[in-house]
This record gives sequence, C-alpha cells and structure tokens, in this order.
Amino acid sequence: MTKPQDLGYGISLLDVMDLGREKRTGTYVIQEEKLTIIETSASPSIPYLLQGLEELGLKAADIQYIIVTHIHLDHAGGAGLLLEKCPNAKVIVHPRGKRHLVDPQRLIQGAKAVYGEKFEEFFEPVLPIPEERLIVKQDGETLEIGYDRVLTFLDTPGHAYHHFSIYDPKSNGIFTGDTVGIIYNPLLDGIDFYLPTTSPNHFNPEAMLKSADRIENLGISRIYFGHFGMSEDPAAAFKHLRYWLPIFVEAGQQAADSNIPFEKKIEAVYQTLKKKATQYLDERNVARTSNVYEILDLDLKICSMGIVDYFEKRMAKSEK
Repeated sequence: MTKPQDLGYGISLLDVMDLGREKRTGTYVIQEEKLTIIETSASPSIPYLLQGLEELGLKAADIQYIIVTHIHLDHAGGAGLLLEKCPNAKVIVHPRGKRHLVDPQRLIQGAKAVYGEKFEEFFEPVLPIPEERLIVKQDGETLEIGYDRVLTFLDTPGHAYHHFSIYDPKSNGIFTGDTVGIIYNPLLDGIDFYLPTTSPNHFNPEAMLKSADRIENLGISRIYFGHFGMSEDPAAAFKHLRYWLPIFVEAGQQAADSNIPFEKKIEAVYQTLKKKATQYLDERNVARTSNVYEILDLDLKICSMGIVDYFEKRMAKSEK
C-alpha cells in the first residue's frame, strides 16, 4: 500500500487497493472539525482504509461522515463493514441510493452479473446499513463539516441515477465519483488520459454530458476522481470526456445495428474501444507492457457491457 497522499486543503488521498490493484480506487479524507471521508470502495479495501487513517494519526471512531458518491460496490460496498468500526459516523447517500444500502440484494445481484465468479473475491461481504445511520442529501443541499467548510451536493446522473458530486469551496474542487470519468494519469507518469465510465445499468450519454456541463460551469480548480486521483486541469478532463464519449456511443450504435447476439455485441464494442485506446497510448509512446493496460482492459469490458445495455434498453423502449 502506498502512503497517504497530501493534496492540500486538509484533504488526503488513500489508495485502498480496490480489486487488489494499486491506483485503482481512492478514499478521500477531509480533516475538519467533523472528520469526513468520501468513498469507501468495497469491503476488501477496508483494512487498507483503516491503515491509511492510522498513518494520518486518525481513528475510525473519529469519523463523523462517510459520503458515497453513488452506490456501486466499488464506491460504497464497504460502507457497512466500515460503519462497524465507526460508532459516531453517519453515511450520506443520494436519495435514489438509500434503499439499496439498507437492503443491498439488488446491488449484489447486479455486481454478480458483471463480475461473475470474481464477485466474492472483489466485494464480499456486502453488509446492510441501518436506516437510522443514513442521511439523504438532495440536489443543492449542504453539509457543514467545519466552521468555515460547507460541502454542497449536486445531482449528477449519467454514470448512474443514484449519483451526486460534492463541491468543496475551500479547495474549489469537486468529488465526481464516476460522473466525468476515470483519470489514468497516475499510471502514466503524467500523460493525460481520461475515459468515460459507462458501466451497467444506468449509463446515459446525454445526462453525462449535461452533468459535465454543470460541473464545468462551477469554475472549479480541481476534480477528485473516484478512479484514481486528482486533476488540477479540469479543462483537460472535460475535453477528453467530450472526445471519447461519442466514440464509445458510436461503437455501441454499430453493435446495436448488427444482427448478432448480446454477448457478441459486448465483445465487438470492447474490441473497438480497446483498439482506439491502444492507438491513443501508442501515439504517446506508452509501452504495451504498462500497468495501465491491466486496469484499462477491465474498465473497457465493463464499459462495453453498459453501452450495449443502454442500446438494448433504448431499442426495447422504441418497440413498445
């Protein structure tokens, strides 16, 4: 495990070794009067999270708020397990996500459909959260975590319906979860590379672009990504999202127009996206043995599922 990364403004980034991989998913720790963390990752990440807190001189019992940007298990799956160590903490969730944290069975089934036999290794245990320990934040609502620090919650669908982003005025930054994509720069020695994340089953490209516009219009200086790390060049992140998202959608449209089975559509989209991403990295002299490819391969497979799912649902709706 890497050491906690000091991002300034009282914010630290912990690498919580999601899926057993470095620089995959991060937990952000905001050291204020009310100690707050954003994202837990899945349950196998909790020992790394606790170790990171310890290295910062903090204890789980100090945590007042655990915020999850959305309820996908790689962001919120460990919240129930962590809560057992945090007697004073409440979990803050999007209105559409609350019931799934109280009863995570649908989340579990959805993740099993995506990850198959790897589910147990990646995510177990997924523990329910008592309703009295949940706080729902609506669009535009705030949370005071320090006498001069008030976070604002913004409804930002596109990756998921149950997704909000959290604006932090002190750093003029925003915690975006998966809404504006994934940053791969930390795996590439600073080479700019961001991709949309279009996993099943709520991906919506139009909503994603609208959410990106809303975030960009805040005039932010920083984006804190769920996967993985911070960018102090929001313009580059938005540029990449707007470049790659049409490529993702076009690949999905081509597969949707072909008369092939569902699984073959997913494979076709994956192959198209893998070819495009590899070409981009080749042009920047990134070796094909780079660690980025291990994570990229998994991300593109999951993204391909989400894209095909989006077009299948759209087709079914148009046929009604």
